[in-house]
Amino acid sequence: MKVDSAAWTPPSWDGIVREHSARVYRLAYRLTGNQHDAEDLTQEVFVRVFRSLSNYTPGTFEGWLHRITTNLFLDQVRRKQRIRFEGLADDAAERLRGREPSPAQAYDDQHLDGDIQTALDALAPEYRAAVVLCDIEGLSYEEIAATLGVKMGTVRSRIHRGRAQLRAALEHRAPEVRSSTPRRKPRRVGRLRTNPAFTTS
Repeated sequence: MKVDSAAWTPPSWDGIVREHSARVYRLAYRLTGNQHDAEDLTQEVFVRVFRSLSNYTPGTFEGWLHRITTNLFLDQVRRKQRIRFEGLADDAAERLRGREPSPAQAYDDQHLDGDIQTALDALAPEYRAAVVLCDIEGLSYEEIAATLGVKMGTVRSRIHRGRAQLRAALEHRAPEVRSSTPRRKPRRVGRLRTNPAFTTS
């Protein structure tokens, strides 16, 4: 949602957490691949929001959250260390928990197939981020380029290579075609609960 800068008033931090925590957690889980790291990344995202909200330029708020989440994830991968929680109110981290439904519960309602999450986890972080943002979060190439701070050609290349690796990893999910008995139908497998780009042919 794009915000009109003339009419925009800064939301409360509690309001941001309440409205966006499930969305941020979902993206964090798909990037990190496990609950513990996703929870840590979610908290770090809202720490960054807490520190940066006064400097936020009204625009696409969800896009801003995507950018913060993805860049913090990539920073973690590169540096292999956690971002410190400096400047956050003592009870702020606690306020990230205890909401109904919790981010974890919201994710459980629509979680990815286990094989697909495992295949995502095996991708290089840069490929994983591009594929998740495109095929799961539904961002355009232009939005992904802005989020990751890279050129459109780089986005296309990462998505193409990431999808190719996902297809290879999910080959065992392809229907088994039997050519010896034409009248018998090939065995069918359950439909993948994800973007068609992840299916095998």
